This record gives sequence, structure tokens and C-alpha cells, in this order.
Amino acid sequence: MIEALIGFTFVAALLVLLAPDEWAGRLAFAFSLLPFAGALYLWSGFDGAGNALTGGDIAYATQIEWLEVGGRTVSWFVGVDGISLPLVVLTTFLVPLAIVSAWTPIDARQSQFYGLMLFMEANLLGVFTALDFFLWFVFWEAVLVPMYFLIGVWGGPRRKYAAIKFFVYTNAASLLMFIGFMSLTFALGDTQSFALPEITQAIASGGLETWFGISPDRIAMIAFVAMFAGFAVKVPIVPVHTWLPDAHVEAPTPVSVLLAGVLLKMGTYALLRFNFTMLPDQASALAVPIAAIAVISVIYGAMLALAQKDLKRIVAYSSVSSMGYVILGLVVFTEYGVGGATFQMVAHGLISGLMFMAVGVIYNATHTRMVGDMSGMADRMPVAVGILVAGAFGYMGLPLMAGFAGEFFIFVGSFSAPALPYAPLFTALAMFGIVIVAGYLLSAMQSTLFGPFELETDYEVGPAPFHDVAPLAVLLVAIIVLGVAPDIFFEMIRDAALPVVEGVTING
Repeated sequence: MIEALIGFTFVAALLVLLAPDEWAGRLAFAFSLLPFAGALYLWSGFDGAGNALTGGDIAYATQIEWLEVGGRTVSWFVGVDGISLPLVVLTTFLVPLAIVSAWTPIDARQSQFYGLMLFMEANLLGVFTALDFFLWFVFWEAVLVPMYFLIGVWGGPRRKYAAIKFFVYTNAASLLMFIGFMSLTFALGDTQSFALPEITQAIASGGLETWFGISPDRIAMIAFVAMFAGFAVKVPIVPVHTWLPDAHVEAPTPVSVLLAGVLLKMGTYALLRFNFTMLPDQASALAVPIAAIAVISVIYGAMLALAQKDLKRIVAYSSVSSMGYVILGLVVFTEYGVGGATFQMVAHGLISGLMFMAVGVIYNATHTRMVGDMSGMADRMPVAVGILVAGAFGYMGLPLMAGFAGEFFIFVGSFSAPALPYAPLFTALAMFGIVIVAGYLLSAMQSTLFGPFELETDYEVGPAPFHDVAPLAVLLVAIIVLGVAPDIFFEMIRDAALPVVEGVTING
């Protein structure tokens, strides 16, 4: 089933690339609904238990030997567990909505644009389902290609600079991560595979050996730091976050939706899989500095958002702040911490996608994103503005919305975490970030949405078209549903997070 999901999306991307421009948008939307239906089918029949990397059940698994590299077997090995399946559903849910949101702003090279969107979706599905390192790495790197062109061709005035900066940062980070992981595999002398479950279990059973005179513990720590640094760029967290605001500001709206909604989750997903599941001892030993980085990202990202005048930059820096909560949840190694961090990946994907989409709808009508240039938009675009306000309250952690559930789980898990010294202090500092988030979002909304309409423009500003507002409404409903009934995903997430928590308890 997973092969059919990925394969169909690749074929759909090719067909859209070959289609005439006037058909491309509608055709891409129709094709994108089928992977979403397939993900819902996987979800409805999911019967996995535990964590795929630690010996738990792997749902919809396929493993076929592919080739041999350096005496180790590379396999087509795919499958899902309670951590990866929610991200598969998130990806296939956001892509159709992002495609519809592109119907208004994208009016050039449409077949190429929508084809690249579907090509990126296929590779994202591969990242979240691959269980062999080399297969995973192929998908991981392939995601960079369509994103580079989507920013560089259809972006704003500084699109080439933003695209190159994005590519250089993330590609250099991938090299660092690759070196870190390969040092682990070379130190596992008896392991003859690149399968992630086999490598994880070999490390847990003490399979690391002295390599070139370097002790196993030191190899593990070097690998952990290298992989953490590489994945941190993708998340991103402070201080390696500077590519993100440029990429968001220059990217067209639908690309920003997927960049914030899904691509940033690649980094946190990889941190959970590689760093915190494979090397829990090293994560526990570095818990204090990692928690400090998480809290700094929360506070500093929120402060940077507070200083911005461009609505897109405000939402972009909000993502840096939100990803800090995810890192804090991961490092505390508790059931609700790790589970809440994974749940927050999904919640943030929905909320950030809604915020970027709503900002894009306003930009389509006003051709500006500057806070000081707009006021009174609530009278001119009441439905779009109402949904934007609801999304902003979701970002602030309003109860019965997905953002509140994710942050609440993380705070419950982190406040008395035994694996993290000074856990109450770190948690309290992180919670203060919510106050700053409320400050800059309320200030931005007050300036742009209310008061008299004074924008001087040659464009008529009125209610947004139905196809612009409909994706916003769908996202808002999903955010509320997930906030009211978080067990839709949280039960399977918690089941897959427990082995990670138990790993650090046993080893630590």
C-alpha cells in the first residue's frame, strides 16, 4: 500500500508536468486527493504496536533487498508506526489544500509548479515511511530539489538568494548528518544492513565497537552531536534558523504552507528517530544544553516575531518558536513529553499552514504584507479575516484547539521530568513564550484587521474567492477537531513513544 501511495504520487507529478497549463491546477488537485484517501485507508486499518525502530510492530511493512554497499545490504524497506503515520496523513492532507490555495497567485508555468508540488509530496511520503537509511536519505535529499525550484522560479524579488541560501544550508547540514550516522554504522562491526530497526537494536544491545582507536561511547557522542547539528538546521532552531525567514518571505503562499507545515517536521521527525531513539544515553547526557537551546528558540523566535512588520516574517519566526517546544518535549524523555512533541508536529503543521494561507489570501487582495500599510481588513474580507483570527488564537494555545493540546502535553511531560535537571525552570521559561506569542499576534491583528480602511491601492479589496477561503475553513475545522479529540492521533503516538522513554530509563 505504501508503494502504491508513493508510486502513484510520482506518476501524478509526471502527468501534471506534461499537462497544459489551463488544466494543471485542477488536475493536480484531483490527483492529490487519491494519496489523501490512501493515507486515510492506512490510518483506518492501522494495527501497529510499539516503535518501529525498537522492535515494535511495523504496519504495512515491505522489505526487499536492493543492492550491496561495502558489505552491507541496502533494502527497499518501508513501513509506518504511531509516529510516522500521523505525519503521512498530515502531508497528504495539506498538499491538496496548498494546491487549491495556488489557483489565484500562480499564473505562470502552472504545469511545472503543480508537478513539482506533487513530486515533493512523493518524496515527503518516502521520508516518513522509509526504514532503510540509504532509501531514507535518497528521499530526504530529493525533497530539496523541488523546493529549490519552487522558491527560485515562483518566489518574490529576492527568490534566487533565498533559494540558494535554503539549498546551501540544508545540503551542508545533510552532509554533517550523513557523516555522523555513517560513523555509527562503521562502528557496528557485526551489522550487515542499513535497516534502521536493526541498527537501533544493535546499538541498544551494546554492538558499538572501538573504531580507529575511538571508544564506543565517544563514537556515539560524536555521532549524536553531528546528527543533532545537521537536523537542527532543518527544524530549524536557534542559531541555525536564519535561512527560514528568507525562504518563507520569498516563497509563494502554497510553498510556504508546505515548508512550514511539513518540511520543518522532517527535522524534528529525524531528531526523534535518529538522535533520541537510537542514542538515548547521549541525549540524556546532553539534556541540559539541549533544553537550553529549546527554550532559547522559544523565547528568541518569539521576540524576533515581535519585532517584524511583514506578516509572513511574523509567522515564519513563530515557527522557530514553536519548534523549540518540540525539542523540549523530546529531550525530557517522558511519555507525555515525547508524545506531546510528536503531536505538536501535527498541530503546528495545521496551524502554521492556516496562518500562511490566510496571509496569502490577504496579500492576493492587497498586494502588501506590511503591518503598517493595512488596517480595516475585517470589514473588507470578513470570512478570511475571521479564520485568520481563529488561527492566531490557535497559535496562542486557545483550549479546544490543536495547539493547546500539543503544548499542554509537552508541559505536563516536561515539568517533573526525571531525565532533565531543573525541569520546572525550563518548563516555566518555555511557557513564558506563550505570553510573547500572544503579544505579537494580537498587535499584528489590531494593526491590520481592525480600524478604518486606509490602504491606498489600485486594486479592489473585497471578499476573497470561494476557492481561496475553502482551504482555510477546512484547516480550521481540522484544528478544532484535533483539539477537541486529540486521541485521534495521540493514542497511537503515545504507544510508539513509550519504547523511546523506556530506552533511556533502562540505559540511564
